[in-house]
Amino acid sequence: MRVKSLLVAFGLILGVSFFAVSSADPLHAQCKVIWLFGIPCRDVYVALVNQIKAWRTRASCESGGENCLYELVSSSPILIKAKHTSPTTKDVDDLRFSLYSMEESSVCRVTGEAVSESWEDLMDNGTNYCSLHNLVEGSGLSQVEGYKEYTNEWICLEYTTTNCSIY
Repeated sequence: MRVKSLLVAFGLILGVSFFAVSSADPLHAQCKVIWLFGIPCRDVYVALVNQIKAWRTRASCESGGENCLYELVSSSPILIKAKHTSPTTKDVDDLRFSLYSMEESSVCRVTGEAVSESWEDLMDNGTNYCSLHNLVEGSGLSQVEGYKEYTNEWICLEYTTTNCSIY
């Protein structure tokens, strides 16, 4: 009876683990970041879209790094979709910025998500994080009043060890 109970418990744990992991798309490196900006979302939207367009070509990477080969897929004042192709590895990250105006304040809350299209390697050396972070830095949004960034290793692979001056 005890062995049967252990097998049932193991089966339940395995089933729950499979469901939880498969719903998060575990075969792709990914990152999620939340930012707060003390400016209206319209200004954040314009800054991000302009930066994506500015880093469209390979020319912006001639001095090194990966601040190039961004592609604007679609945009609206509440959702920006883009792609970033690494000039060195040719890996592609799908990017998504969701913008929310916080009621009764001029704070804009942005959720950024990056998912690698490649499934071969879950460890991405932080490139998903850098694909998002570099746009925020490059656009000057990291310098605005009220700027805050929230993420961690659980929701952003290799966040704590990444070097965005390389990626």
